[in-house]
Amino acid sequence: MRQKFIALVSSLSEIRKFIKNFLIEKKIDYKIIQDIELASGEAVMNIVKHGYNNGNEKEFIEILIKLNSKQIEINFYDNGSPVDPKKIKPRDLEDIKPGGLGSHFIEKKIDEVKWKKSSENWINHLIFIKYL
Repeated sequence: MRQKFIALVSSLSEIRKFIKNFLIEKKIDYKIIQDIELASGEAVMNIVKHGYNNGNEKEFIEILIKLNSKQIEINFYDNGSPVDPKKIKPRDLEDIKPGGLGSHFIEKKIDEVKWKKSSENWINHLIFIKYL
């Protein structure tokens, strides 16, 4: 299933609902749905905040969900600032301050996280894989 969303913070609830409803419809275990929903929300916030400089109503984030008997794959496409995956590291949890934990939650909740340089007409392509 594929859908485009406007690259704004206000689209976050719509994106989470899109992903959650798809997974519920496919009868995925609720714990897995919660993990994916949390990680996807963090990814989208990072795309909007860092890729689109806090949002751009003329730009989009596209979500593609694939499912087979072994795994769920969620693809996030955007045309924000190019991402250097080598620079994405979870913050040290000992460094207590608000924010900055998105990559930590993603790392803990998703089994594989991959980046492709570009896909189709998109600059960034982030892939989450969660095993069933």
